[in-house]
Amino acid sequence: MRTLRSLLLILACLMTVRALQLAAAPRALAASPSPALPAGAGQPWWKHAVIYEIYPRSFQDSNGDGIGDLNGIVARLGYLENLGVNAIWLTPIYPSPQVDFGYDVSNYEAIDPMYGTMADFDRLLAEAQKHHIRVLMDLVLNHTSDQHPWFIESRSSRNNPKRDWYVWNSGGPANAPGATPYQKRFEHDGMAPPNNWESDFGGPAWQWDPRTRQFYYHKFSVHQPDLNWNNPQVREAMYNVCRFWLNKGVAGFRLDALEALFEDPELRNEKILPGVDDYGDPNEDESRTLDLPGIHVVLRQLRKLVDRYPGDRVLVGENYTNSAKSLLSLYGLHGRELQLPMDTQLGFIDKLDAAEFRQKIVEAEHGLGGHVPLFVFDNHDNPRSWDRYGDGRHNEAIAKILATVLLTTRSVALMYYGEEIGMVTTPPKTRAEVQDPLGKTGWPKEKGRDGERTPMQWNASNPQAGFSTNPKTWLPVPPNYKTVNVQTESAELGSLLGWYKKLIALRRTNPALRDGKLLMLDRHSNSILAYVRTGPNGTPPVIVAMNMSSRAQTLSVRWNEVAGASGHVRTLAASDPSLRSVSSLRSVTLPPFASWVASL
Repeated sequence: MRTLRSLLLILACLMTVRALQLAAAPRALAASPSPALPAGAGQPWWKHAVIYEIYPRSFQDSNGDGIGDLNGIVARLGYLENLGVNAIWLTPIYPSPQVDFGYDVSNYEAIDPMYGTMADFDRLLAEAQKHHIRVLMDLVLNHTSDQHPWFIESRSSRNNPKRDWYVWNSGGPANAPGATPYQKRFEHDGMAPPNNWESDFGGPAWQWDPRTRQFYYHKFSVHQPDLNWNNPQVREAMYNVCRFWLNKGVAGFRLDALEALFEDPELRNEKILPGVDDYGDPNEDESRTLDLPGIHVVLRQLRKLVDRYPGDRVLVGENYTNSAKSLLSLYGLHGRELQLPMDTQLGFIDKLDAAEFRQKIVEAEHGLGGHVPLFVFDNHDNPRSWDRYGDGRHNEAIAKILATVLLTTRSVALMYYGEEIGMVTTPPKTRAEVQDPLGKTGWPKEKGRDGERTPMQWNASNPQAGFSTNPKTWLPVPPNYKTVNVQTESAELGSLLGWYKKLIALRRTNPALRDGKLLMLDRHSNSILAYVRTGPNGTPPVIVAMNMSSRAQTLSVRWNEVAGASGHVRTLAASDPSLRSVSSLRSVTLPPFASWVASL
């Protein structure tokens, strides 16, 4: 009897453990849906991915309050799957005072009620999995909201256990010999900030706290105090945040403001550069507050953390580097840091220049140690590429060129909602209309980021472009919604949306575009950007050519540049009808701003 009881007890314990495992397993495995993209053996899902950034406030409103939400995203998953998206990146959906629209987080382990509930988020994960789409969270590492319980404790007294969770300093006498005019300008009770550091939101980066008579540091808004990443407790708290979401099944994180995690420990002044910024402050080189070496220690720790989870969880870095060498450092020694640091060098040149595009693509191909680059042309912090690259006459053709570069090079592709239909930047017309804190501070020179965050244009069914039933959306819908929208472009054969779909489908199915190396062609042309993607295992290579000028150009290809090519081609995609019947490389004339993709 005792033996039987013992066996039953052991069996009950085993069943309890198994039940706990099964409770966690669906969420842990939710990051590994059946891939919509065929990949080579052993390749992680993200290596060929199309990642789609969603600004939740602006994507789809499901409850009629004029603000997008999680259930709205669920309702549009079919569209995203049909487009060919492999993962969505959600900008912050955590509880927040919304001073910086979610990038001022007050609770890292909950959902802001304006977006829904945690149950809604779990449903989004489950439904996304059915559509073969993974979900990436935006992780705000550098700072919290000043309403976060951590900061409320920190500022309560100098002796509080969380005081050192943030960056506090007493400053110095405003009349001290070494105090700069800028420091003296912001003195409080005779005390000046400890140095001349400036906030990216205008004004000093130090805010006086009268209760404890010290300054706290904020690289961004005064309502976004910087965490002290030199404190091991801070690191562990943030790593626990990562574990919370990874356990729920997210596929990884986009790491916000990564370069700002650490500051010069000696608090030395920044070097002053010529001129002033849009806020009237002196320009500074920011070498004391950006890209300090401590970042790499944190990245290695984060990478070890995510690598413990199944499903090839991924770390995407927000970074604005100015060289392939600095970008390479973010992958880390032996690739042990970020899998995908953003390569913004190409997407933010802001001019259509074949030679410069060629140089940046070659740098990504040969200067990153074989790592996969992550190209991006649009995001929620910059005017849309349609306006930055367009000439006012050929904007759609130019947008197709950018899409071609994004989707036929060897990079992971990062898209921004509305990019695929040609949404334009629509900045506020008056200061009273501004929602973004940058615009409120910097108006009229700095109009803020509202212009690139307007509601997604789904159809012409109502003045809200199908985004909402509420006549008053959180930002106005651009007036071009009647012609620039998903429904209209889905029915147009030669639309920008159709071009994106075609290229994404080719990228998914064509072996050369998926796995081939990239070799530049016509290397000395100032007008044509052309390259060949070699065919792996004897499959046909693919040639990609774009005319970045307003005049017709003849493609010049030497046969020895394309090994084994006979000169016969089959057009796979052409933005101009005249290119659809091209069958030979011997004479290819590209119309102005045309894009052409062909199998050799």
